[in-house]
Amino acid sequence: MRSDYGAHAVIELARRFGQGPVQCAEIAASQKIPESYLDQLLSGLRRVGIVHSVRGPHGGHELARDPRQLTLGDIVTALEGPVVPHEFVHEPSSDEGADWWAACAVRNAWLEAAEASQRVLDHTTIQDLLEQQLQIRANRTEQPAPKRTEQPAPDRAERPAANRTEHPAAQRAEGMPAPRPVLLTTDH
Repeated sequence: MRSDYGAHAVIELARRFGQGPVQCAEIAASQKIPESYLDQLLSGLRRVGIVHSVRGPHGGHELARDPRQLTLGDIVTALEGPVVPHEFVHEPSSDEGADWWAACAVRNAWLEAAEASQRVLDHTTIQDLLEQQLQIRANRTEQPAPKRTEQPAPDRAERPAANRTEHPAAQRAEGMPAPRPVLLTTDH
C-alpha cells in the first residue's frame, strides 16, 4: 500500500515537474491519499533524495530528480525496501536436513519471481507511468463509461450450483467492491 500511494504521489509531482513546489494538501486531494499518511510517505522519499521539500507559505514538495531518470523501483525500494527479501540471498542452513531440497526449490522459485518483479520496476520510469496515466485520463473523457443499471444480486440459494463459490474467503468477499490494485512486494 505504501508503494502504491507513494507512486501516485510521485506521479502527481512528475505531472507538475519544473513548476515549483506542490503543497501536500494539493497532492492528497488530487490523488485521494490521506494527507497525514502522504506526509509520512513524502518524508521517506525526501530522506532518500527522491523528493525535495521547501518550507514556508509558498513551500511544498517537488521531485529532486527528472521523472525520466526515476523508476518505480526507486519508489518501491525507498518505501518498502528491496523486492528481493534478505532471506532469499542467504544459503540454506545445514540443519535443514532432508527438507533442504524442498526448501531450496521453493526459495529459488520465490527468488526468481522477486527478481523478475524488480526488473520490471527498475525499467519502468515515472515518466512512463505519467504518460500512461495521462492517456488513461484522456480516454476516460473521450469515452464516458457506459451507464450501468444496478440489478440486485440473486440470493445465494437462487444461483445455479456451477456459480456457487465454496471457499470461505470467497464467500466473505461476495458483494464487496474490488480492492484497489497494489504493487506486489514482500514484507518479510
